[in-house]
Amino acid sequence: MERAMVVGVDGSQESMAAAGWAAEEAERRGLPVRLLHAWMWQPVDVPVAQDPDGRRRAAEGLLQLAEKDLGDRYPAVRFTAEAVSETAVPALLRAAERSEMLVLGSRGYGALMGYLLGSCGQQVIGAATRPVVAVRARTEAPVRREVVVGQQGGAQLSGTVLKFAFEAAAARDATVRAVRAWTLPPVFAAGAASLQLVDEAGGLEPYEKEALEEALAPWRARYPEVPVVEQVETGSPGQVLLEAAEGAELLVVGRRARRAPIGSRIGSVAHACLHHAHCPVAVVPHG
Repeated sequence: MERAMVVGVDGSQESMAAAGWAAEEAERRGLPVRLLHAWMWQPVDVPVAQDPDGRRRAAEGLLQLAEKDLGDRYPAVRFTAEAVSETAVPALLRAAERSEMLVLGSRGYGALMGYLLGSCGQQVIGAATRPVVAVRARTEAPVRREVVVGQQGGAQLSGTVLKFAFEAAAARDATVRAVRAWTLPPVFAAGAASLQLVDEAGGLEPYEKEALEEALAPWRARYPEVPVVEQVETGSPGQVLLEAAEGAELLVVGRRARRAPIGSRIGSVAHACLHHAHCPVAVVPHG
């Protein structure tokens, strides 16, 4: 069954930028785009006229305008649009289940825009089982045809993240820049004697490079046409990735599937990238 690119649309500049990005990506991949607007009419105990039918018509009109604008700009892409009477988070999560990816507008340096105010955007990204791409309205023009991807842990853990990055790079004839950031273990945890043995063996960096090479090996073999740049660097993973992604077309980060005491967590690295990256950011749940 063909999966569509799903976009949350609410009429904001951010959501329309997300819809444009999704249309371009769908054109590259030969996929359809589904525009989704979620709205919920709730009666209020105030002496004013309430018009749920008017809300529905406004939602449908918004989608019709968006679909026409995108259809004129991307005639090769098939668009469908749907307004659902439901709150945004469950509607988007359900749509994401059947999608190639979910695309949302992002303000940057703050919460996601539109009807995804406050913690809603984080709830969607933290709970989605499919990749979610956040797109800012004023994304800087890329200066390097690169897809930057953060690789952590072993090859099995990062497989879904690398798969997404290589697919995106292949679709746009771009290079994959695979980044693995690492830090020295604290002396009180590893012990001075352990650190001395590691230093005598040549340091930790060779182990980190080997781990990155091992994780990349199956994807290099599957996508031999995609150039790969390996980058192993000491420092905070979030900061290293943000610096590596300057001027890139897309930044791809992973997210562990874990629950917080209240809601879902997206992790500190994904959180930093979503709020500070100048390019679109794809958050991919680990398989």
